[in-house]
Amino acid sequence: MTALWAAVYGAFGLACALHGTPLFHAGSIHGTAALDWAVVTVSALAALVCGVVVRHGLRPTLRLLLWVLCGLTGIAAFSLLMDVITLMVGQGVDSPVATANRSLAGVGALLLAATARADRRPTTGTTTPPPSLAPAPVQLSACAGTVAFLPYAAMKLVWVSGGTFAGISNKEMIATSKRNGASGIWLTLESWGLDVTVLLAALGTFLLWGLVRPWGQVFPRWTPFLHGRRVPRCLPLTPALIGATTLVPYGLLGLGYCTLAAAGVVTMRQGDAPSSQDALLMGWIGMVAFAVYGVALTIAARSYWLRTRPINQPPVQPD
Repeated sequence: MTALWAAVYGAFGLACALHGTPLFHAGSIHGTAALDWAVVTVSALAALVCGVVVRHGLRPTLRLLLWVLCGLTGIAAFSLLMDVITLMVGQGVDSPVATANRSLAGVGALLLAATARADRRPTTGTTTPPPSLAPAPVQLSACAGTVAFLPYAAMKLVWVSGGTFAGISNKEMIATSKRNGASGIWLTLESWGLDVTVLLAALGTFLLWGLVRPWGQVFPRWTPFLHGRRVPRCLPLTPALIGATTLVPYGLLGLGYCTLAAAGVVTMRQGDAPSSQDALLMGWIGMVAFAVYGVALTIAARSYWLRTRPINQPPVQPD
């Protein structure tokens, strides 16, 4: 399966490289089409390593190469979460080709990780561990990730409720959303006093606590038709992985930029804010929320992965 992905991803990268279509695009920043050859190279290496694994088994060196390739494809999938959110609210993405590249890279990162973790040790079967609570430090990180979103949610709710924050009024915020091409769904929710990003933050918090509480492993009684059944591991882990790989680098880099701006090393871009100081205030609120939540999501996802791993039963020894 991983080799098939490598072939598809490599062909996609090669077609874009020959056509001169950049695969890397983020907002107003356009990558050069020369970077497309990096996709072709990574895909070719992935196909080669998978072929060697099939022929000679998963050696330590091959496992290391798979993890390196997994990291590179994970970088290529950066900001996939932003594309998913954009499509969920009915808006078009900046570059369909770049979105396709992030999607394929995200799938590849999962497949490469699964291949690197493949274990051929003989077993007679596996058992599913019982639902468990995450350790106390992991729950504390979930608390931190939840609290970090409160100032962000408060800022957004002030705007949609008709107030003014950081020099921006409700009318100015709506005008900015229209100017930036917000979808009808986005604008309708804002007119109802609902902010899409706050709703997504609430869903993200729900996901975070599902990763640390037992009800994230077995559907609780308040879920009709599903209560008592096991939650598929991929159901919470997939969005958690996408969210963590997007929000952690985005938040940490954003915090670094805000720190440099506060120290006067760089000039804070004003954007739609009345002043650079207002922009810096909004930047601190947003970047702290994304960084702390992203790190908490990473910790919680790792804990969930470890707590829900199937337990291998040892092979039965003949009498």
